[in-house]
Amino acid sequence: QVQLVESGGGLVQAGASLRLSCAASGGTASSYVMGWFRQAPGKEREFVASITRGGSITDYPESVKGRFTIFRDNAKKTAYLQMNNLKPEDTAVYYCAAKIGVGVARFPHQYEYWGSGTQVTVSS
Repeated sequence: QVQLVESGGGLVQAGASLRLSCAASGGTASSYVMGWFRQAPGKEREFVASITRGGSITDYPESVKGRFTIFRDNAKKTAYLQMNNLKPEDTAVYYCAAKIGVGVARFPHQYEYWGSGTQVTVSS
């Protein structure tokens, strides 16, 4: 079983960048597909990015494609989300998730393990 801890959130102005980190422990990080989701107040949890175990395949929704990049360092057991050109609508709690098996995934129910989240606030 793997435990996930996110870090790197904060308050930034529109147009700024942030890099979120997701540190994994208690398991073999390279065995899991990793994903990032976000949830704003009053809204459902939203898919942000996913990456395969080896890092060769990534997936993004149109809302963040070209601005966000997911990558991972399996030696450090850490996944990252680089967020550029942030917009106020990116404001949310960002969650890291791990999925057993292969293939990127876009839906929360496909992931078995979750972190507790990190707040990202983008001011206009």
